[in-house]
Amino acid sequence: MSTTTLQVSRLALGCAALGNLYEPVSDETARATVDAAWDAGVRTFDTAPHYGLGLSERRLGAALRDRPRDEYTLSTKVGRLLVPDAGGHGDDLAHGFAVPATHRRVWDFSADGVLRSLEASLDRLGLDRVDLALLHDPDDHAEQALREAYPALERLRAEGVVRRVGVGMNRSALPARFLRETDIDVVLLAGRYTLLDQGGLDELLPEATARGRGVIIGGVLNSGLLTAPRPGATYDYAPAPQPVLDRALRLQEISERHGVPLRAAALRFPFAHPAVESVLTGARSPEEVRDTVEQLRRPVPDALWDELRAEGLLAPDVPVPQAGPPKEEA
Repeated sequence: MSTTTLQVSRLALGCAALGNLYEPVSDETARATVDAAWDAGVRTFDTAPHYGLGLSERRLGAALRDRPRDEYTLSTKVGRLLVPDAGGHGDDLAHGFAVPATHRRVWDFSADGVLRSLEASLDRLGLDRVDLALLHDPDDHAEQALREAYPALERLRAEGVVRRVGVGMNRSALPARFLRETDIDVVLLAGRYTLLDQGGLDELLPEATARGRGVIIGGVLNSGLLTAPRPGATYDYAPAPQPVLDRALRLQEISERHGVPLRAAALRFPFAHPAVESVLTGARSPEEVRDTVEQLRRPVPDALWDELRAEGLLAPDVPVPQAGPPKEEA
């Protein structure tokens, strides 16, 4: 563990799918998904107001409400306020979620916005606290997030309202700046430290290591491309460009030559870096949870990583896992 002392399980459940990401998930399936993760040893759960206009938070809170509160770590995010939209009609699929468009998202990285966001999240979760509060995608609001939102989170941490604070993004340069200029505890980095994209190695991961801060890696399957690379597959939530698809297909060919499904190698890969404390994966069913755990337990031979390096798919200085399963499956 890093000096953050935030207890996270090696495998964390990302709960965007519980907010009906792309397609509906029933209440029963959402609950069963969280239960399956708990049964597998997962004790870290991540959500956000953005996910299904609060539906993910409501479902996750309901699924965890009867669990011992000190036995799991819950993170949610700030930066988007949900404002009732009386004129809203249709669905929210323009933002990726199959829910009624009853609210609109308003970017707000002010101190007041942070307080209002967390208060609303706690109400939707039905819980007394969150353990980790993350600034959510402050890409176009960097200065306000640094000047107003972060100090508000720092005060909440000092008051014990939240245990740890951090930033969650799918870019790596700004989180590295937060590490240098603030006292954040954790970075959630999505899609930038995977078999396809090791951009996090340029600046962020070395900075986190030097400062003893933890990194949670999300988007390890790059929007599903590393599950089943094929024409039409998505990468960063859009159709994969041909060069990226070609690279994924090469990764798949080599992985399968060594008897390893590509998604198993992709899940294992980030754990080799010393700053990485947890890998966050989404699931929309108990079966997906169980498959993730099964793939993470698969042995990955050193020869696979050696061939990826020999083929130029991994740079020589990129750390790779040791043969055998990770220290903990979840």
